[in-house]
Amino acid sequence: MPLHGSRAPAVVYRVIDRCHDNAVDDGGGKRVVPEALPLARTNAEARLFLQLQPCPRCGSADCVFRSTVVTVDGVLAGRYRGDCPGCGTVRTYEFRVPDEVLPPPAGTVRFGADIPSELMDPGVWLWYSDICGSRVPADADTLDEQGRRAARHALATALAAVEEVLKFLPSGVERLTRSACTTERGRAIYDREPARLTRTRLEAVRDAYAQRLEAW
Repeated sequence: MPLHGSRAPAVVYRVIDRCHDNAVDDGGGKRVVPEALPLARTNAEARLFLQLQPCPRCGSADCVFRSTVVTVDGVLAGRYRGDCPGCGTVRTYEFRVPDEVLPPPAGTVRFGADIPSELMDPGVWLWYSDICGSRVPADADTLDEQGRRAARHALATALAAVEEVLKFLPSGVERLTRSACTTERGRAIYDREPARLTRTRLEAVRDAYAQRLEAW
């Protein structure tokens, strides 16, 4: 923890490509400029990415980020800044803003347009879909209205995350290769069960989530 009256140094991260293991941190807050900022297709995608990033100094995952729109090297960007509650580190991430901003959809979840994510690989999206799907009870009758809304949102998020995995599959291609998973977590999901990252399996899961969502 920082001493009373002191402030931990700022750290600026800029994700270079799909592998967020490549986030830049020189340890002293100095900005290191990559060739291009990564695209965050929506605010929802950016905030999910941030949610999955622990503080590199203390490991806390509870940082609350505030966002502003800025110009970075002549590019319109979203800057997300937060103070780590564990160690006081000032954490800043910057993402390119899309040319056409997608409004938040009413009553459902959308992480981006039809292009694949630049922030998270397909294995991470599938992992997150599994987490959200596991939060949905089998029997909706056991829930009150607030519980039903929470479960429906979790189910809609699981569906949206599976749809993100499918965006990595080019037209006519049945199976994702391991090289598509550029992070340790993503590769672990792939290695555990590669058949889950095939079009047939992914579409079956997507359709099952969609059917359950209609029933809710």
